[in-house]
Amino acid sequence: MLYATVITVLTCYLLGNLNGAVCASALLHDDVRNHGSGNAGLTNFIRNYGASRSLMVIAIDTGKAALACLSAGLIFEPMGLGTEGRVLGGLSVLLGHTFPALLGFRGGKGILSGLIVALVIDWRVAVIILAVFSLAYGLSGYVSLGSVLAGAAFGICFAWLHHDNLPVVIGTTLISLLVLFMHRGNISRLLHGQEQKTNLFGKGKQS
Repeated sequence: MLYATVITVLTCYLLGNLNGAVCASALLHDDVRNHGSGNAGLTNFIRNYGASRSLMVIAIDTGKAALACLSAGLIFEPMGLGTEGRVLGGLSVLLGHTFPALLGFRGGKGILSGLIVALVIDWRVAVIILAVFSLAYGLSGYVSLGSVLAGAAFGICFAWLHHDNLPVVIGTTLISLLVLFMHRGNISRLLHGQEQKTNLFGKGKQS
């Protein structure tokens, strides 16, 4: 089991280093991290290149999250720990996405990949956090507010629905805390009224 854990963590972490925003901007002979917030995530990509060019970002970041969770689940399934394996794969791929060693530890914030991780582990949680994000963003126009609330809902929902599985609760709580940590700057700007609104369906910032 130790061998399976080490292999899962390393492979899923490295898979997380494959960043959609960096790859897509590289095709444009640019680096998304040199613009806007400096974040290698979908929101910053859209702000600088437009939603019409974001399909590759979405495909890579959702694909790697799904692959990591599903493959980790298959590795641990024979031990009767399929769900726990998917959580481990999800946590590892998100660590690779947010702190990618191959990209100088400058990655994204994990919201899009985190949604897919939730979907693979328990679709009910994915539905809830997507609803939370959509409602918060729709009412406020702040992607960051929707992301923060969705990140918090991630941990709360898994603790509620899987309260009898301590490894799952611990792993998903760590994922939730990771997402909130990556949004610490956004939280501060929201509290001080300095955050910028974003149009996810076009290009540019809203006042």
